[in-house]
Amino acid sequence: MSPPRRPQGPRPPGSASGPHGGGAPGQPPRPRAFDGKRGWAGGEAPAGARGAAPRPPFARPGAAPAGATGGYQPAAKPWSKAPGKAPGKTWSRSPAEPRPHRPGADAEPPRGPRPPRHDSRHEGAEPSPRGRAEGPRRETPEERTPANTFWMHGLHAVAAALLNPRRRLRRLLLTAEAEATLAARLPPGTIAARKLSAERVEDRTRFHSFLPEDSVHQGAAMLVEPLPGLALDDVLAASAGPVLLLDQVTDPRNVGAILRSAAAFGAAAVVVQDRHAPPETGALARAASGALETVPMIREVNLARAIRGLQDKGVWVLGLAGEAKRTLAEAKPADRRVGLVLGAEAGGLRRLQRETVDEMVRLPIATEVESLNVAAAAAVALYELARA
Repeated sequence: MSPPRRPQGPRPPGSASGPHGGGAPGQPPRPRAFDGKRGWAGGEAPAGARGAAPRPPFARPGAAPAGATGGYQPAAKPWSKAPGKAPGKTWSRSPAEPRPHRPGADAEPPRGPRPPRHDSRHEGAEPSPRGRAEGPRRETPEERTPANTFWMHGLHAVAAALLNPRRRLRRLLLTAEAEATLAARLPPGTIAARKLSAERVEDRTRFHSFLPEDSVHQGAAMLVEPLPGLALDDVLAASAGPVLLLDQVTDPRNVGAILRSAAAFGAAAVVVQDRHAPPETGALARAASGALETVPMIREVNLARAIRGLQDKGVWVLGLAGEAKRTLAEAKPADRRVGLVLGAEAGGLRRLQRETVDEMVRLPIATEVESLNVAAAAAVALYELARA
């Protein structure tokens, strides 16, 4: 237990002795020190301590001290004008006073209204009368395309899909002119037989809400599902034509054009890679011009394995490359089916496909032309095979 504190307060001079006492007579007392347990020890307590003499009240700056007589001059402000100088520019001004214009300084241009803040949530929204966006535009039923479906457009593609029993149809949108054209081109009752009712489109701009802006729809669009897959063996048994194999050809328009050429020259199928080939889309079906419904497009995981499978069935597989020694006309067999492998325009056939095919061949083109488009090369090669 700590000892009780000693009473605090000023001591009379000369009443204390020792190290905290007042010292010799005639000398000022030592300053007191504060002890947390014993309180103040020594001579006089510092100003502001309990028991010390009260401090005078705080005086306002510039006011005469207490007890001062007339003739008192307050100290000059540091920002005020020095006495004795000619009147000139002052160092301070009232906040209400306008800023003086400096000669030669350009006037500040007036600030216009702040531009509206960009918000991606209101992209394409019409501004309201109050100047604010009304919100995102609601999607039309055509824009909400269900999963595993796509919009097919164009008269040839739509007519071929209506005649293909393997194609599952969802919706059909037609203008009056397109409906009349399909009625003249298709057998009577084709649309009714597919249990589908055509929706009349009065405004052709409705197609652009779910089709690309540059699409040539010809007033006809149909929501369909992709075709079910086929086995390569079943396709070979159904047709004796050549087989085209595409090595990483990813442009849907090129694939559609190759399908169209394959349909024109009697090809049995077009084999593509499962991961490096475009899916069935409206652009591919439009470029195929109906051939997507007549020529089977088979997807294989490994193209080299598919080539070896064709070779096991007696198919003579040729790879097309511009640096080959023999031409296609010189190397094509006359007694067996031919498989033709075409590569992408950038890299051509890959190494594994070059090593797997039976022979590399080329098309006889002029030396001034380095290569042909893959769709054009497929059309020329299919014509050469069909000419035999």
